[in-house]
Amino acid sequence: MITKITVLVVYFLTVLCIGFIARTRWKSSPETYFLADRKLGTVILLGTMVATNFSAFTVFGTSGAGYRDGYAFFPIMGFGTGFMALTFWILGRKIWQVGHGRGIVTPPELVRELYQSPFLSVLFAVIMIIFTIPYLALQPMAAGYALEELVGLPYLYGCMLVTAIILLYTLRGGLRAVAWTDLFQGLLMFFLLLAALVMVARFYGGFIAANQKVLASFPELFSRPGGQGKFTCGIWFSFILLWFLCDPMFPQLFQRFFSAKNEKILSRIMFLYPLVCTVVFILPISVGVLGRLSFPDLAGKQADRILPMVLTLISGDFMAALVMAAGLAALMSTMDSQLLTLSSIFTRDILPLAGRSKSRGSAAGRIFVIFLSLAGLALAWKPPATILQIATQTFTGLAVLFPTVVFGLYFKKVFPLAAILSIFIGEGALLVFYFKLVPAGPFLPVIWVMLVTFAVYLTTHLVLAWKCGDLVFRIPGWIFDPYFYLLSGIFILAMDFWAWKSIQPLFLGVPGWMIYFVVLSALQTLLMVLMVRRAGNKAT
Repeated sequence: MITKITVLVVYFLTVLCIGFIARTRWKSSPETYFLADRKLGTVILLGTMVATNFSAFTVFGTSGAGYRDGYAFFPIMGFGTGFMALTFWILGRKIWQVGHGRGIVTPPELVRELYQSPFLSVLFAVIMIIFTIPYLALQPMAAGYALEELVGLPYLYGCMLVTAIILLYTLRGGLRAVAWTDLFQGLLMFFLLLAALVMVARFYGGFIAANQKVLASFPELFSRPGGQGKFTCGIWFSFILLWFLCDPMFPQLFQRFFSAKNEKILSRIMFLYPLVCTVVFILPISVGVLGRLSFPDLAGKQADRILPMVLTLISGDFMAALVMAAGLAALMSTMDSQLLTLSSIFTRDILPLAGRSKSRGSAAGRIFVIFLSLAGLALAWKPPATILQIATQTFTGLAVLFPTVVFGLYFKKVFPLAAILSIFIGEGALLVFYFKLVPAGPFLPVIWVMLVTFAVYLTTHLVLAWKCGDLVFRIPGWIFDPYFYLLSGIFILAMDFWAWKSIQPLFLGVPGWMIYFVVLSALQTLLMVLMVRRAGNKAT
């Protein structure tokens, strides 16, 4: 027990030291505190974007899903999250251009600039905060699980401890501290998750042999629709589309677009992102699948603890604590970014409603960080569902904002009413499905919610444009790019219904259809490289 506590204390102190060294001045400008002076390069920006997006859900939720559903969850996360990188080109570049040219700091400020509507900007800010708080709560929730399994610390105390540590360096450091701690924690997460899989596989006789043992007892974990039979073609399509629409709307990821040093850096990150997703997500999912050999009867939320449970069982105190630090690294690197971004939204988009001008200092934002932390702890105290279920619901709420952003960036003329109605009606549709007033059928609610949201926006826009006598659309250049349609073909190929219920052939202990998705991710990266080069050649 002393060994475990020592390892965790060293880890926490290391994170605090990095945050202290990379801190900003207490009286710093918003661009310095929230955007690190818009000077993040490729390595730091990639590290913070990856670590920001890979949260407690990545380590604990994904390993829990691997335990419950098997390898069916890997392409949804590995390919699906990686395919989202295409939005770095569609949205990220335009967001950077507008933000850099007009000194924009927060996502709602961008919306206000595009639509010239204070009400829409506030609505956008409120929706971001409302649907990020439950996602924020997943981080202390997972920390409580991990520390309870590892050192016996009561669940609530574990939630409070990790939240307090994150507060210490986020309040003082701003984005510069968050970015450097994210890079450290992202690398730590990857290498320690890799070590966890190696240890678990060796314990069961090697990766191939261990998978063969699981296959003999739980063959449903090696095919679609998965262990619980829920990953039908419709659900599969729903999840992959959900990541594409919601991930760039995460406020902490959205704001990272403003902090890039230049557009080329965003392109480089787009190339690397699918590779990172493919490699990272296979690790916790595999641990979850192999964990069935020692803990065959976990159900529901219990499965989200499979990673700390299996590591505590098979490894010594030192390695168990070290690998669990990977999970803590993932959740801490997401929570600090969420706190920082939401505090910037509060400071610059909500606080002025009270008659306060935008302050050049960040004291109000720091106070709001504390409030958000307490709100996250309150929700984490008695979690209502599994990590995956909570994440899916909150992600859909954020995806509703996608049409407002993409059309605002690309339409020649925009109307605030179209965006406002699409948000209100889209979130209303989400509530209808949340309370099960209407069945979702073969899909997740996100499909119907987004169909309604897009339809309301476009219908309202066309009516208002017709009344104004201005039906001219500014069509983005990427619409005419052949590589965009080839990438769309990659997305269609990901709906591999012909391989459903298939297990054979096996490669290195995993079903062949998993290798198929690794190849799709590689093709996606190649096509994006060619697309960017073609755009560069046309520009010159």
